[in-house]
Amino acid sequence: MRSFYRPPWRVDLTIRAGVRPPVAGAPLVRAIAAALDAADAPGPASIGLILSDDAELASLNAAHLDHAGPTDVLSFPLLPAAAFPPHDGEPADRRSGAAVDPFALPPGRRPHLGDIVVSVERAIEQATEGRGGQTSDVRWSAADEVRLLVIHGALHVCGWDHAERTEERAMRALERRLLG
Repeated sequence: MRSFYRPPWRVDLTIRAGVRPPVAGAPLVRAIAAALDAADAPGPASIGLILSDDAELASLNAAHLDHAGPTDVLSFPLLPAAAFPPHDGEPADRRSGAAVDPFALPPGRRPHLGDIVVSVERAIEQATEGRGGQTSDVRWSAADEVRLLVIHGALHVCGWDHAERTEERAMRALERRLLG
């Protein structure tokens, strides 16, 4: 694991053995930091990024979502959506209105927002076959696909979702803006 600091964020990057990312860690850290900033995440904080393969994502997908097979990205938020400011397209009934008390941590410790796990193998395949962009119709580089997936995962950690049509449109628009 290697930690990158992009104040107020710390991104803990783990690259699994045998995984060869098509993009270096620094651009991925910038992408995550931009997503956390755009989501107005509470900082300073840390977030984990694990670059893995289809086998691990299939295992996680089965264990946590009861879905068979690999997926491109999974997020594991540690804070409820109410810990983040409301965002465009978010269904009004998602928020309880109750304030979220931060975790009590020792002095100088950052709260951990959660973790993002990306299948680099799936990202490369999606980009190569022109099935990228989270809409399965974008042809671009594998590096751009991995950048999109880490942004997408970071937004999920911050309480964004795409189950509702209006929120999906808002999330896709923000992802496009963050990709620049």
